[in-house]
Amino acid sequence: MPKVFTSERQKIGETGENVAVKFLMKHSFLILERNYTKKWGEIDIVAEKGGKLYFIEVKSVSYVTDYNSRPEDNMHPWKLKRLARVIQTYLLSKNLDEKEWQVDLLVVFLNLKDRTAKVKVVSDIIL
Repeated sequence: MPKVFTSERQKIGETGENVAVKFLMKHSFLILERNYTKKWGEIDIVAEKGGKLYFIEVKSVSYVTDYNSRPEDNMHPWKLKRLARVIQTYLLSKNLDEKEWQVDLLVVFLNLKDRTAKVKVVSDIIL
């Protein structure tokens, strides 16, 4: 059954995540999980490259509606705290608590009309 979107924002978010996955795969990342969800938070993408885990938050915006916005500014302290908690849960549940890891942010700017996208990478965010 196809996914039903209840808002334009959800559609943009899903499209942005799909673009992010393709971008990561093009750059030799192995995608381990998408939308790892617990009651206290969600990790958009868990990937691996060179023996290191990457927990990736994806922020997506449409050129048409949000051209001047900075989605990375939406990484509020409470969001980072929730992200840290769900990352620790993931690491413990997979027995990976000794593995090297980092948190990255991928900002995806979508031009839905032209079906193009631009990806901005913010590497190694401190939680």
